[in-house]
Amino acid sequence: MDSIAKAQHIIRKYYPRNHLWLASALGVALIIVTILVPDAPANGDRLRRDNTLTSQTGEAAAQRDATDPALIVGPTLPANSLVDAGAIDSRVNWHSLTVQPGDNLSAIFGRVGLSAQELYRIINSSDEAGILNRLFPGYELSFHIPEPGKLEQLQVFMSPLEGFVFTRQDAFYQVEPIQLTPDVVQVVKQGAIADSLFLAGQQAEIPASVIMGMADIFGGVIDFLMDPRSGDQFSIAYEEKYLNGEFIGTGEILGAQFINRGREHVAVRYQNTQGDVGFFSPDGESMQKAFLRNPLDVFRISSNFNPNRRHPILNTIRAHRGTDYAAPTGTPIRATADGTVTWAARNGSFGKLVVIQHNGSFETKYAHLNDYAGGIKKGSRVQQGQIIGYVGSTGGATGPHLHYEFLVNGVHKDPRTIVDELPQAISLDPKEMPRFLEHADQILKRFNETKPDGRLLTYTNTPSQAPDSE
Repeated sequence: MDSIAKAQHIIRKYYPRNHLWLASALGVALIIVTILVPDAPANGDRLRRDNTLTSQTGEAAAQRDATDPALIVGPTLPANSLVDAGAIDSRVNWHSLTVQPGDNLSAIFGRVGLSAQELYRIINSSDEAGILNRLFPGYELSFHIPEPGKLEQLQVFMSPLEGFVFTRQDAFYQVEPIQLTPDVVQVVKQGAIADSLFLAGQQAEIPASVIMGMADIFGGVIDFLMDPRSGDQFSIAYEEKYLNGEFIGTGEILGAQFINRGREHVAVRYQNTQGDVGFFSPDGESMQKAFLRNPLDVFRISSNFNPNRRHPILNTIRAHRGTDYAAPTGTPIRATADGTVTWAARNGSFGKLVVIQHNGSFETKYAHLNDYAGGIKKGSRVQQGQIIGYVGSTGGATGPHLHYEFLVNGVHKDPRTIVDELPQAISLDPKEMPRFLEHADQILKRFNETKPDGRLLTYTNTPSQAPDSE
């Protein structure tokens, strides 16, 4: 009783009489509302039951999700180890999204209405779940959420063909791979150069990656900056990949042919009996020369090899012992041949420099780099065409470009005219020739069946090259 009296005393002391009257009136009003208003929780339960029944109707569920622009209804994949993307379970709603720059898994789960507890369960389900901690922009995520807050299945596609599916098993998730097989179609397309190889490729509706691949194949015999002329022709046989009738990308280049200044060059992709793959001329000579002609794919030559050049900064006669390739900062730089990195650090006016020692007496230098490619350091082994760094303007450069030097027995040579001193191409083993010729005949037949006129694609397995014409 004493405690009650004390409480009453405190109330009267700290709360004025008019405040007490107001509190009493509010209490009475609350009681009246409680009595008169219908049971809201009961209605809420009924609504939830109605929604559950509606969600079990595939058409109704699809219509409901289709009205929400933030949700995309996707296909349901069966929970087996090799998922069939064509199977559709219309009873289940799928919410799909593409990972954007800056996204993280926690934010994505919150976006689709899933709790941190669900996130914890799935990332601790198995070792394969580590892929969820390494999400990259462009990954496709599809969430199977049959009822609010409950994740039944998650699909993660790193590419249109590969991914993982996480399927709820009691309180945890089972992880299985997704490996889809596309339909592969072989196509042959031709083009003719008017302005540039890349514009010709666009006009022929050939993907840029395929044009770049062709340039790599012929990189040892054609200088695609200096050699191509208006009127040159080319033809490429390559694979196109389709999934459920939709184009998803290109596959291997099977063969290519290029007529440059009247001279015909043909390359055929061949896998030998040991499993090694390369491109060869119809008579079995490797298209991969010991050195690429250029270390950049896109560039213009801003300064040639010149032993009497006037230095642009020092204004003195100073030998320019290499070729300068002007290109935007960040343009990838490729090793022109296999070799070992003997220097990957700053070096005076060269700025950031990479030096590669090749077989025997050959050495190449790449200067003014903005940065080095991952793994490039002294002692690293590199392969022809491997990215070793990126164009910059470090050291004494006046603007972004690559300074490229070529040395033979320690003597500087003009990188643009060194071709005659480069090692010769390696031919196929004679034991491989019958098998190769049979394979090459099939590619050459495809070329000749699709030639646009009598001039293009005349190669056979007893080739005769046309003379140069200017």
